[in-house]
Formats: sequence, C-alpha cells, structure tokens
Amino acid sequence: MRYWNKQPRSCLYCARGTQLEDGTVLCVKKGLRQGDDPCRRFRYDPLKRIPPKPKALDPDRYGEEDFSL
Repeated sequence: MRYWNKQPRSCLYCARGTQLEDGTVLCVKKGLRQGDDPCRRFRYDPLKRIPPKPKALDPDRYGEEDFSL
C-alpha cells in the first residue's frame, strides 16, 4: 500500500500550498489557511513531508567482534 493513502489531507503536505514562517499555509485555491486544515482540493506532495530521524546507534550493544571480518 502506498504511503499517500495513509497521509492526512493536511495543507502542510499539499502541492498547491506554500508554508509560511508562522505555521500557516498560503494556498493557490483557498488563500491563507492553517497548516492542519483539511481541504478537498488536496494533492499530496511527498517532497514536503519531513521523515522522522533514525534512532541513534547504541555503542554498548555491539562489541569489537561485530565490526570485524
């Protein structure tokens, strides 16, 4: 299943909107809107989504023999 099917229809991830500094979105169709407002003109843009940071490597969990050939 594709990710965009699970993505909420938020103006923050819309291809038609431009995010401003104060958390609002300037939409081509609807004008100035809040970032979490739903819209029926929503078109998902995957490049606007910021993925979560990966977890840091725990050095205590691995030993020297785990990294040798």
